[in-house]
Amino acid sequence: MNDKEKNFVSAVVYLHGDGPRAAEFCKAADAVLDEHFEQYELVAVDDACTDDTLPALRAWAKDLKKPLTVVHLSVQHGLEAAMNAGLDAAIGDYVYEFDSTAGGWDPALIFAAYQKALEGYDIVSVCPRRQAGSSSLFYRLFNASSGAAYKLRTDAFRLVTRRAVNRVHASSAHLPYRKAAYAASGLRMADIEFDGTVPRQAGGRLTLAADSLALYTDAGFKASAGLTLGMLALTLLELVYTVAIYCAGHPIEGWTTTMLVLTVGFAGLFAVLTVVVKYLSLLVDLVFRRQKYLVESIEKIQK
Repeated sequence: MNDKEKNFVSAVVYLHGDGPRAAEFCKAADAVLDEHFEQYELVAVDDACTDDTLPALRAWAKDLKKPLTVVHLSVQHGLEAAMNAGLDAAIGDYVYEFDSTAGGWDPALIFAAYQKALEGYDIVSVCPRRQAGSSSLFYRLFNASSGAAYKLRTDAFRLVTRRAVNRVHASSAHLPYRKAAYAASGLRMADIEFDGTVPRQAGGRLTLAADSLALYTDAGFKASAGLTLGMLALTLLELVYTVAIYCAGHPIEGWTTTMLVLTVGFAGLFAVLTVVVKYLSLLVDLVFRRQKYLVESIEKIQK
């Protein structure tokens, strides 16, 4: 008797410079999916790999019973855009998002995330109990400024329902930060914790953090408001200092006070303008950028 799950699931895996590790990761994921699901697919997103990632993956996948879809991007787009391409190619009722093949967690958590989703959750994140210092600082700032009921944290991977994917793509054609979009979707979310850490991802994280704070939080407004108040306070202090010196009969000749006020004023002005320019650049990108990613080809590998 076949007691495997009947829901169709997709596993989207991001690849860039992973080498043989990509095949090992996909092999472990495929074993779990084959054990528990009657219908599933693997979707690997080739974010312009130039090493031996793809040859190793093809060598492993040539004997697969279920198809492996490889989405080849024309140029390197980065994690978020590449994963959006993978999500568009996936057809499952439930979709696993593997942003990294680094692993460091028990593969059994893959099915555990699905079981949690069956309890009525549209987004299930599998998270380490401990977070790195920089990640902890970012999420603390993000959660304090987002106003969302669900608090984001570092995760190893996540499982989302087709409803979640459709909802966030309907809200925006270009998703610069999927995790924040899911948190803002209004759908039920849950976390599964495990002991261990998630390897730090390199490249583009600072830009992604800045974009996320600008788009999904009021951190930019708070920062600009704080800078403005700081400038006002310094200006008032300088005014009091100048009046006190004048009333004491010891006015200071020269440019010290004037230059200090001008320096503080211009520094604050440019800081506020930096925040404004960041918002404008994001608005231009979201409104006028029609092409989310460039796909060179789609490859199907199967026995």
